[in-house]
Amino acid sequence: MHKTLNLDDLIAKKTKENVKTDPEMGYEELYDLIIPPGTVVSIIYDIVEEFGLEPLTRKMPFSIANSEEREILVLRGPLEKVQAAEEFLYKEMKDWIENP
Repeated sequence: MHKTLNLDDLIAKKTKENVKTDPEMGYEELYDLIIPPGTVVSIIYDIVEEFGLEPLTRKMPFSIANSEEREILVLRGPLEKVQAAEEFLYKEMKDWIENP
């Protein structure tokens, strides 16, 4: 029987990998790409693998019916990679919607 991969497996895999830092600065500035709820999982996998971003969950306030916090998925990485991943995300989602 085959195993179905899920986002928890992907997050666990990426947290095992070390984040490289700039030795001069001592740290690396990281940015979050917020993944909209309902995003196709295969697109998220492609982004993580192609751009090397770290998948994490983050609590954010949503005020739809009542004010509440919900966990959402974010992909964390350097600014250039996050910006490129954002363009890729919107292009892939547009293609997915227009060509079912």
